[in-house]
Amino acid sequence: MPVSKEGAQRASRRRSFSTIRLIGIAVIASILAVGGLATNPEAVAAAGKKVVIVVGPVGSSSSNYIYNAKKLAAQARSYGATVYEIYTPHATWARVKKYAQGANVFIYLGHGNGYPSPYGAFNRYTKDGLGLNATDGSSTNKYYGEFYVDRYLNFAPNSVVILNRLCYASGNSEWGSANPTKATAIKRVDNFGAGFLRTGARAVFAEGIAGAAYILYGLFKTSRSMKQIFWSDPSRSTHYDFSFSSSRTPGKTAIMDPSSPGRYYRAVIGDLSMTAVTWR
Repeated sequence: MPVSKEGAQRASRRRSFSTIRLIGIAVIASILAVGGLATNPEAVAAAGKKVVIVVGPVGSSSSNYIYNAKKLAAQARSYGATVYEIYTPHATWARVKKYAQGANVFIYLGHGNGYPSPYGAFNRYTKDGLGLNATDGSSTNKYYGEFYVDRYLNFAPNSVVILNRLCYASGNSEWGSANPTKATAIKRVDNFGAGFLRTGARAVFAEGIAGAAYILYGLFKTSRSMKQIFWSDPSRSTHYDFSFSSSRTPGKTAIMDPSSPGRYYRAVIGDLSMTAVTWR
């Protein structure tokens, strides 16, 4: 269920225009005295941002996924964000669609059903979206693909999507399956990002194994670009990285950072020059 923490400050009395003007001048002077607002990114208001975290059913791993999701939720709240947590067995499409609207950050942990895969032709109703509870209280997984993401999820402008610990989104294969070719991995990242980049999102991060705490920190606490945030990951490799221009979403760029040839567990796609200051 959603948890909201909001604060507000109101003036206790009316002031004359001249008094307000003098106060404004004093505030500006104090800012300049410590080096200016632009050199203090944390001074840019980040509180009140809406963060939505979804965990779909993943069998015996569900409790571990929820544990990691709760850590991300606590981190986001510590930055002043309003956080909505939607966890299996209550992560239904109806609930996700309701609470995801207007999200500044949307985080999904769960099963991934991407394309290309061993499971036949592309299906926009089931591929490259979310694996959620078929009904409330059920452990049965139902995929809501690119069609549903694109048509029904409307995130805030400049929002960021984080796909954490799922197959295909970062280019990877399922556990136990053969590593993909580079061409296949590229198509997987491009396809998985396409629907989310039509929701209002400007960047889609995919972390197949490692955590995503560094992304939240980068968004709330730095002035880095999305590209710089991607490279701030403590688990980055940088030995086999490459970039490509998106075919599915013209004008967007992707970076992939395999840990070794064929092992694609880190990717980001979107407007990678957008900064955290713009996001805030």
